[in-house]
Amino acid sequence: MNWFQSIDRAAFRWINQTLSNPAFDALMPRFVWDKWFVLLLAIAALGLIWKGGRRGRLCVIMLVGLVILTDTWVCNTIKHTAARPRPFHADLQALVLVGRGDSGSLPSSHAANWFAGLVIAFCYYRRSIWFMLPLAILVAFSRVYNGVHYPSDVIAGALIGGGCAAAGLWGFNSLWQWLGRRWFPQWWHQLPSLLDPNARSPQSADRGGEPSAIEGRQWLRLGYVVTGLVLFGRLVYLATTPIQLSEDEAYQWIWSKHLALSYFSKPPFIAYTQFLGTWLWGDTEFGIRFFSPVISAVLSLLLLRFLARETNERAGCWLVLAATTTPLLATGSILMTVDPLAVLFWTAAMVSGWRAIQNYSVSGWLWTGLWMGFGFLSKYTTPLQLLCWAVFFGVWKPARPQLRRPGPYLALLVTALCTLPVLVWNSQHGWITVAHVAGHGGIGKSWWPSLRYVGDFLGVEALLLNPVYFVGALGASILFWKQSAHKPLLVFLFSMGAPVFVFYLLLSFHSRVFPNWIAPAVLPLFCLAAIHFEERRRAGSPHLQRWFITGLGLGLVAVILAHNTDLIGKISGRSLPPKYDPLRRVRSWTDTARAVQEARRQLLAAGKPVFIIGDHYGITSLLTFYLPEAKAAVANDPLVYFQHSDRPANQFFFWPGYQHRRGDNAIYVLTTDALRPAPASLRREFGSVKDLGLREIVYHNRIFHRIQLFECRDLR
Repeated sequence: MNWFQSIDRAAFRWINQTLSNPAFDALMPRFVWDKWFVLLLAIAALGLIWKGGRRGRLCVIMLVGLVILTDTWVCNTIKHTAARPRPFHADLQALVLVGRGDSGSLPSSHAANWFAGLVIAFCYYRRSIWFMLPLAILVAFSRVYNGVHYPSDVIAGALIGGGCAAAGLWGFNSLWQWLGRRWFPQWWHQLPSLLDPNARSPQSADRGGEPSAIEGRQWLRLGYVVTGLVLFGRLVYLATTPIQLSEDEAYQWIWSKHLALSYFSKPPFIAYTQFLGTWLWGDTEFGIRFFSPVISAVLSLLLLRFLARETNERAGCWLVLAATTTPLLATGSILMTVDPLAVLFWTAAMVSGWRAIQNYSVSGWLWTGLWMGFGFLSKYTTPLQLLCWAVFFGVWKPARPQLRRPGPYLALLVTALCTLPVLVWNSQHGWITVAHVAGHGGIGKSWWPSLRYVGDFLGVEALLLNPVYFVGALGASILFWKQSAHKPLLVFLFSMGAPVFVFYLLLSFHSRVFPNWIAPAVLPLFCLAAIHFEERRRAGSPHLQRWFITGLGLGLVAVILAHNTDLIGKISGRSLPPKYDPLRRVRSWTDTARAVQEARRQLLAAGKPVFIIGDHYGITSLLTFYLPEAKAAVANDPLVYFQHSDRPANQFFFWPGYQHRRGDNAIYVLTTDALRPAPASLRREFGSVKDLGLREIVYHNRIFHRIQLFECRDLR
């Protein structure tokens, strides 16, 4: 092994130093995903999707799927296991021309990805080897020349990438041979091999029933398969990917340790959901988030069956695929906040309400009232759904006879009964939630119409809802009125979504609107778009499927990058600035807790107990979760407290504070980007307060968080 390593190092120095010249110095860093290089690859991929037909789309799907699997699972696993230092760590004379990665050296992910791409491209386009092979070799060579990998790293990466691609192609094709014959016979006869898109089966596709019935069952089965695979993938992601809790998740996890009828800012269901998740899986990120992907899967099945019954199975499957590739909905399928619960019960009330309208069913109305009540116990959005019902009855005259029957009023009664826990808790606490929600929405502020926030609202929603889907949903909401006289379902779906979007659009003329506030409106509008455009497709519109596939591709890329923003750095050679990194809020909290714990450990040397005070509910909650001692004591004798206040600012106000710890010392944690003096109230509480300075929390050479620490002695 020593002999091999000496040869490896000698080869590295020869390539990195002896071959060094100005031309290579300018050229080789370009192969680390230079922006023009990336742009050309993106254009080529879009060209294959748009004009490459079945062969081009299969090639892109295999490239994206297998390269991500190779990079994320295989290469990263080997890197962490081997833990080989990069050349610039072992050889101080290494000439490093690109960024210094902090991951292991063996194998080279760039080499693995390119040789995987080489094998896949060669499988579908034989002549691609004439440019893919030189490119793959140049990329592998550049990794050594740029000083970030040994020659053995790129050789191993090339073998791993090529091997994984070949194994993946064979595996997916074998799975299709087995699954396609049984579940998707009509499609299998049209595409009997994933490796040869032009092949056709000589057998008939009409066995076992009429072609239309067979095709419908196939779309339904595809929806089931997609839902199951996405659920499995999300659970694996939560179990294996080191993203940490967001502020609200940690905050509401503490609520689950103090179960109550309601809470300061939110209804109680989120606390009970997290209680159940952590009861099943323990006080872990996975336990807290377990029900988020489960709720997403339930929603997919609910809407798949709903559209299959009301329109056809193709529209239901398209909706499942669209929801999966919508960044806003994908985020809500990972993070466990109040939004997944609110969207679930809003959608359930919509589906059961439509059945109640169709069948004049009292039981259907009772279920609708129950789901709306559960929605209220999840998030305070039920008044908006009542507005949606009012719009529907106002717009659709044939539905108004329902108002002369007991069903709608029984639904209102059930919903009202579900509000009792929140009303009881608020009556005991001075109706604090009413004041908080009113203040959060900007009610009571002086107002003059302004465009300041409108552009932000529309722009952010267009990005988070996928630009293709956003335009499609808005277009369908306008265009369907031409046929609305014969389509009560479209009017109903419009009424269940559009009023919410319009309400928040109008509110954006007054104050800033957070992107997730429109979440309940998204699925009704997507259902409307799926039905409307499916009808137009059947009428012969030629380009709808291409646009949908384009949206699917864009959304898939956006969702993948949002789940692992480190890929952006690998692709472009430059990591996102922390300000624009969507994962900033779920990273580096363990390092933050470690910095606070180190300051606490030093203060413990004074011989007195030391507790921790946070200036914000978010940092208070995160430190409670990520400090083992604090997590263990969260339900009984907390170690981390929110700063004492005479007015309720959050839920911590209603729990015991640190006043009983007189004489103890504390570390005060202030979230800030610049040095600030300690609050005057804190100085009054302690005998002395000493500024310990800023702590910068770094992730992959980027400053993700800054905290200022204060040493507080002798609580008065």
